[in-house]
Amino acid sequence: MYLHANAKLGLAGRLALVKAVEAGMSLKVAAATFSVSPATAHRWWHRWLAAGEEARSTLSCLFDRSSRPHRSPRQLAPELAEAICDCRRKTGWGPRLVAGATGFAHSTVSKVLERAGISRPPRAARVPANSYEWPCPGDLLHMDTSEYCVSRSRVTV
Repeated sequence: MYLHANAKLGLAGRLALVKAVEAGMSLKVAAATFSVSPATAHRWWHRWLAAGEEARSTLSCLFDRSSRPHRSPRQLAPELAEAICDCRRKTGWGPRLVAGATGFAHSTVSKVLERAGISRPPRAARVPANSYEWPCPGDLLHMDTSEYCVSRSRVTV
């Protein structure tokens, strides 16, 4: 179950609220008791009432609902989205060039490619680092030397 970050009541709190209202407590008193607004108490109570027996037994009626719309009437038709994806797969072009080739806005092309999961090319496999392991510390001695060495001598007067 997913609870959004600002949820005042968890699943147990929602169930306790509903059971309190079922036992005869008014919605306003129950809201004050559980430190939520009357609108929140009203929402959970009416979701509980509208739920069937199975939803009540699994408590699925007290879960958060998705805020995603049920339908998107202005979303591009699947055939047109597939044409955009085909162009991307065949040419490897970015959204701006694909938009020019297909006649759609580049913002539309970007959204379609993102939904299809082909908005970015896959990363190249990295070569693992070349590391050396020695059985004992100090087995490998590394010295930096240079040909040019200046020594200073102190002059005392």
